[in-house]
Amino acid sequence: MAIILAIFHVLGAVSSIHAIMSTRTAQGAIAWAVSLNTFPYVAVPAYWVFGRNKFNGYVTARQLVDEELLKISPETVANLEPYLVPHEELTPGLRMVDTLTDMPFSVGNDLELLVDGDATFESIITGIGGAQEYVLFQFYIIKDDEIGRRLKDLLITKSQEGVRVYFLFDEVGTKLPRSYLQELQDAGIEVSAFNTTQGSGNRFQINFRNHRKIVIVDGKAAWIGGHNVGDEYLGRDPKFGHWRDTHARLLGPAVLGAQLSFLEDWYWATREKLNVDWHPDPVAQAKQKSLVIPTGPADVRETASLMYVQAISAATERLWIASPYFVPDEAVLKALELADLRGVDVRILIPDKPDHLLVHLAAFVYVESLDHTDIGFYRYTKGFLHQKVVLVDNHTAVVGTANLDNRSLRLNFEVSLLVVDEPFAAEVAAMLEEDFAHSRRMQPGELSEKPWWFRLGARVARLTSPIL
Repeated sequence: MAIILAIFHVLGAVSSIHAIMSTRTAQGAIAWAVSLNTFPYVAVPAYWVFGRNKFNGYVTARQLVDEELLKISPETVANLEPYLVPHEELTPGLRMVDTLTDMPFSVGNDLELLVDGDATFESIITGIGGAQEYVLFQFYIIKDDEIGRRLKDLLITKSQEGVRVYFLFDEVGTKLPRSYLQELQDAGIEVSAFNTTQGSGNRFQINFRNHRKIVIVDGKAAWIGGHNVGDEYLGRDPKFGHWRDTHARLLGPAVLGAQLSFLEDWYWATREKLNVDWHPDPVAQAKQKSLVIPTGPADVRETASLMYVQAISAATERLWIASPYFVPDEAVLKALELADLRGVDVRILIPDKPDHLLVHLAAFVYVESLDHTDIGFYRYTKGFLHQKVVLVDNHTAVVGTANLDNRSLRLNFEVSLLVVDEPFAAEVAAMLEEDFAHSRRMQPGELSEKPWWFRLGARVARLTSPIL
């Protein structure tokens, strides 16, 4: 026992040095260093699971995919050139996004807003049904229930017709029976978990998750948004009832950005380079500026967090955000406060009914910290709200997978679809106005009116915000 305790203390000391050298903030470094040396028996395993914010190895895998694409880039760039938006024609804020993501905006895109599960899954099923060459299918959660089996059967049918199908899921979020996966494989479908922990330096990386939800058909159409594959996303769970979520269907050159994201994830998971179509398929007369933005812990910068701060900072009249979780970092909180001081109509839409208790409790503390502002916090009461949508003024909207919490901003692999188009923004505004009509506005001081044990729980939950 003495030897085991000594080993833990040595590991704690070594780990604390690693924490001091690599933790993002001074506060975090101090907290880890103290706990690792004081309570190493608990802190050491916790640190190596939850203490890292960079995904080792994925960067190399991404570079290998991108190098392979360089071989076809002259033809691809030539084909894309007529649809790319010149850097100098973008507003300063959009130029920042262009530079940050190293991905160009394009025109010739057509977007369809898909409200809730019925519209989303019917659109995806119709799209997959029309596939001629290949289907790229990726979700954080896939369940063996009615909608999960319907999609499985459709993918099997397409594979038997000669369509190549690639099926990618996150091993933390998805717990499918072996028989489900075997049926797919027996039909010739290539199936893989994201394999977060592969590689000698990544054994404890279960804190990183691939939260993306992407379907791509033939490189011509893509679906991106908040829905996973499960019956609850169709409102069939009696616990949650109506499930409020949003997806978008994308046609046009911007689909290639979603395809690149999938290829990078697939190569990390399997070390297999896929042969796909890189010819853009623009929609005639479509003028929507669009950009698919993959973000994650392998980025050089904290792309998702910077994107949120930029969107908030760019707003001059209206900033509406819908997210199931509100656990922002300090930069986002300050940006929201500044937007309020500029006179922007800032509204945050979150669920009234929780699906994760800690996140639900922590949100009360963050809302309380903005009680002195005119920011409107709305709790959706018609079921459970799971959509991830941002609306800036009357021209820019984002639909994607990223929640407003530390996990999405720094730890998860996410993907967002940014659209600069007044008609599409108007559709999003009308959708959110309907959501506000089914919500109650929170009043200042709600947390202080709760019982002491609730207030204590909320404060304790906030301490866990770095991993929420």
